Amino acid sequence: MPQCYQSIVVEAPIEQVWDTLKDFHDMSWADNVIQSCVAVGVSGGTEVGAKRVLNDVFHETLLECNNDDYRIRYSIDDGPSPVSSDEVQNYVGQIQLKPITLSGSTFVEWSSRWESTSEEARDFCHQIYIALLRALAERMAGL
Repeated sequence: MPQCYQSIVVEAPIEQVWDTLKDFHDMSWADNVIQSCVAVGVSGGTEVGAKRVLNDVFHETLLECNNDDYRIRYSIDDGPSPVSSDEVQNYVGQIQLKPITLSGSTFVEWSSRWESTSEEARDFCHQIYIALLRALAERMAGL
């Protein structure tokens, strides 16, 4: 099963980072990477089952928003090649926050797993995760 993993230290307390990330319908913290985030349906941005469309092409569903463990899990239901529903199945992404207690910072992990015979999805997701994590760190440093 292919997978992707990236991590970063964000110089902000975990509660502040979580407040920025937890709303599935709000990607304003990554406006240099995500130009549009459109909520689909009536579910709120922290409700399991919430749906969104990113940049008019990534169709995603919130699978978990765990306030106690600072974890988000989501699926990509369809998207552009190489993560289209024809090329990738059972894509589950996860964002996990952990406190760095000595400095008051936050360790952020972004990972995913999926089924596919193509290796292209790994490189594709790798670059997106890097851009999103950098955007998060920059946004939090600016607050």
